[in-house]
Amino acid sequence: MTDAQLISSEVERLFASVEFTSEPAGLYDPLRYMIGIGGKRLRPTLCLTACGLFCEQLPPEVFDCAAALEVFHTFTLIHDDIMDRSPLRRGVPTVWKKWNEDTAILSGDVMLIDAYKRIVKAPSFCRDAVVELFSKTAAEVCEGQQFDMEFESRTDVSMPEYEQMIGLKTAVLIACSAKVGAMVAGAGAEECETLYRYGYQLGMAFQVADDYLDAYGDEKVFGKPIGGDIINEKKSWLTIRALQKTDDPAAFLEAFCREPATPEERRAKIAEVKRLYDELGVADDARAEIRRYSALALEAVSALPIDTTPLSDFSEKLIGRAK
Repeated sequence: MTDAQLISSEVERLFASVEFTSEPAGLYDPLRYMIGIGGKRLRPTLCLTACGLFCEQLPPEVFDCAAALEVFHTFTLIHDDIMDRSPLRRGVPTVWKKWNEDTAILSGDVMLIDAYKRIVKAPSFCRDAVVELFSKTAAEVCEGQQFDMEFESRTDVSMPEYEQMIGLKTAVLIACSAKVGAMVAGAGAEECETLYRYGYQLGMAFQVADDYLDAYGDEKVFGKPIGGDIINEKKSWLTIRALQKTDDPAAFLEAFCREPATPEERRAKIAEVKRLYDELGVADDARAEIRRYSALALEAVSALPIDTTPLSDFSEKLIGRAK
């Protein structure tokens, strides 16, 4: 088993050494910018953690796969920020704000290509299976984003629809990260599927936590303005739960769909919707749901004939702040 501290240092080393083509700078500078501003690096960390469960020494090819997962995730962020009109990412201007939308689109495209250049460096014994899983996951993430955008114009999104959406948009890539790590380590098919189930449930917990922190987090820690989902009328877990519980959905939607014209009106809208969340107990419900998904993730790996403490530690570090 590979030590968690070693994995953390390996992830730091990996992304300090990630390089992109130098020219044209207008195309590749945004890639360097996005990788440089960092983030939780949860997908490559989980990939290496899963791999380390099954081998004492991490094989060199797993680092290419781990980098591919993060590069792909970063590509989705560049494009998502355009679609969401987000001005900040991790506390700094998003690519479309710092450069422009055309640059962000094209740089995102080349980042996706770069991710594929890295994932095909998986070991030959599992390369086809890894690339197939990665490609399936990439398409599912796009499907999830499409559902998310379509939900913005609807007021009747059900919780099962929401769960399907976040399963595609968020959970499958985290699940893929865990399974790829196990595959590269040479784990058996059943063990790889178990890691996928763990990653999927943890991904569900992570997205509910992200929805919760968008309304209740600390902007300095969260890395983007608090209340963005409320301003953009996104159907988050909190919104759907509120509509499930309220006796007056029309009144809730009147507040939620109000178009703010000034910064003061934006702040007022966020405060009013959060007040309604509080009255309905939605924040407590969200925290309970995060704990439920986390428990399902750990239950999935409880029967593995290995020490799964690193997976418990990873889960707690990832979503502990939102419990």
